[in-house]
Amino acid sequence: MDDELWALIEPLLPPWPERSPGPRPVSDRLCLQGILFILHNDMAWQLLPLERGFGSG
Repeated sequence: MDDELWALIEPLLPPWPERSPGPRPVSDRLCLQGILFILHNDMAWQLLPLERGFGSG
């Protein structure tokens, strides 16, 4: 995802709470990229490649 598209989407997302339980797993941008990757490739969530850094399926 390019920076221009992310600049449009990021303000629409709610902010992370300052005190949330546990570590924040992946950034919002990487999470969205993982969702788009799954939709674009028409594959199951469990097949999301971990080496791409999108988090777990």
